[in-house]
Amino acid sequence: MAKQVKSQKKITQAGIVSMYMDSVLENEKYPKSVYKFAKENKISEEQFYSFYGSLEALQKDIWVQFYNNAAELIKGSAELQEASNRDKLLTFFYTLFEILTANRSYVLYVLNENDQELKNLKQLKDLRKHILNFASDLVEDENDEQNIKFLQRNKKIYAEGTWLQFLFLLKFWKEDDSASFEKTDVAIEKSVNTIFDILDNSALERVFDLGKFLYKEILK
Repeated sequence: MAKQVKSQKKITQAGIVSMYMDSVLENEKYPKSVYKFAKENKISEEQFYSFYGSLEALQKDIWVQFYNNAAELIKGSAELQEASNRDKLLTFFYTLFEILTANRSYVLYVLNENDQELKNLKQLKDLRKHILNFASDLVEDENDEQNIKFLQRNKKIYAEGTWLQFLFLLKFWKEDDSASFEKTDVAIEKSVNTIFDILDNSALERVFDLGKFLYKEILK
């Protein structure tokens, strides 16, 4: 007689993500294996593997989900479609850091889990690709509208600069203890404005303004 398979509760990808983040925070450590994670959450390994091939893949995808949520919110804004690249990047960073703030306990655990910061950043590998593509698309759209070739921006440099900007803002946000993380909002505005002003070869005083702000809030 054929062995009967027990009925399983319906599991979604979002459900797996939520279970994992809760598990990390409640146990204050990463699950050691898919088996233990599945057993703890009363799901089958098969259900887990239908969404992720490993716990490491899940860890990386959580950061991608943060990005996707921000990107979807931006796409839903008709007003933003006609905005400048400066405003689009500002809105992107504001939105992304609002999402990170909503998940701050988990994000801080990941960023602080290992004394070697570069090891903690390995989980951001797939997020990096998405941010690079986002920045590249912004430049490509602008370059398509600019007929004078020497005024067009270098996509690769701009994209890498945007990624480094995100890492700086992530570190700043991690250490920000102001109410509602208001200082992070200021840092986002100043850093985006400074980058665009440098690219536009204008308003160099903003560079000094940013420098004074960083000295006061980070280097003091």
